[in-house]
Amino acid sequence: MDRTSKAVLLAQRLLRCPSVTPAEGGALDLLEAELTAIGCVCTRLPFGEGEARVDNLFARWGTDGPHFAFAGHTDVVPPGDAAAWTYDPFSGEIVDGWLHGRGAADMKGGVAAFVAAAAQFLETPPQHGSISFLITGDEEGDAINGTTRMVDWVRDNDHVPDMCLVGEPTNVSEMGDVIKNGRRGSLSCQLTVTGIQGHVAYPHFADNPLTHLLAMLAPVNGCELDGGTEFFDPSTTNVTSIDVGNTAGNVIPASATAHFNIRFNTEHSADSLIGWLEEHFNRVGGKWEAHWKATAHPFVTPPGQLTEMIAEAAEKIVGRRPELLTNGGTSDARFITTICPVAEFGLVGKTMHKIDEQVAVEDIDALTDVYTHILHSFFEKVK
Repeated sequence: MDRTSKAVLLAQRLLRCPSVTPAEGGALDLLEAELTAIGCVCTRLPFGEGEARVDNLFARWGTDGPHFAFAGHTDVVPPGDAAAWTYDPFSGEIVDGWLHGRGAADMKGGVAAFVAAAAQFLETPPQHGSISFLITGDEEGDAINGTTRMVDWVRDNDHVPDMCLVGEPTNVSEMGDVIKNGRRGSLSCQLTVTGIQGHVAYPHFADNPLTHLLAMLAPVNGCELDGGTEFFDPSTTNVTSIDVGNTAGNVIPASATAHFNIRFNTEHSADSLIGWLEEHFNRVGGKWEAHWKATAHPFVTPPGQLTEMIAEAAEKIVGRRPELLTNGGTSDARFITTICPVAEFGLVGKTMHKIDEQVAVEDIDALTDVYTHILHSFFEKVK
């Protein structure tokens, strides 16, 4: 069986593991066996307790430098109504050149590709150096007991790589579209304003919390906060819900709650945004309470050796040179950036999280070739 067939077969086997966050589902067991077979020393890293417990896998071939790392996740989002799928979401069916199943794009196909690429590369191993794999089961969940804890462990146990490639599905329409060299931050808020309930015909006896709340939301209601930067689009804000729990049309509610989210670039920090908005809330007036949750901080890896190796490999294999972008959601690269340069490149993500998630078999083969080329470039150029 040839190398690309091994990549596709591994992806198919991974898809048959029902690893919906935080369930391991057999996916890490499978990868541990594959990586052990190519000479890696594997360490299982379970973090958390009870229902919050998450299993993770760290594997390393070699003990010295230079050190290249791949990172990814085997957990997937729930499939939803399985009856709505053309093929069972955990069947890993291959039909007319397409691999079907939950996680095909996001991101078991990418994980299979970098494991297969390493196996191919290590058939003729370098005299020096290391390849490691950080594979989590908590990327699609709260990301509390996954990569962020693994990064701490890697740092504490002298496994910090020189650079890392995350196999997220970065490409939009075709292989070679996009390298993600950064990600925006994400800040969410639950804002509650308390007023005085009353009859709408006698508003002077009441205090309508919605009057205050709507004024407070003005700066975050579908707005851009800046003009963007060299690497980032403008920061954006959107209100996602407003609720007063009021079923009567003639009653001023006692309280009102809104949720909003800010996706922000490196012009801001979570603390600076919180300070600015809380000052604005105080100017509006009223009795308010805000609960903030910063789930990601913005980061960027400037163009350099890592992004150039990825771009050169993609151009050689698929004939298209990717552009560098930082848009979209967050990823576990936000944790890895604290220890080394990191960038993301993977499969086409058009169907991720959708019913009938699928990827082209030829794209898994191409991605395996891209990753193999990157490994050769790294061990030739990095000393």
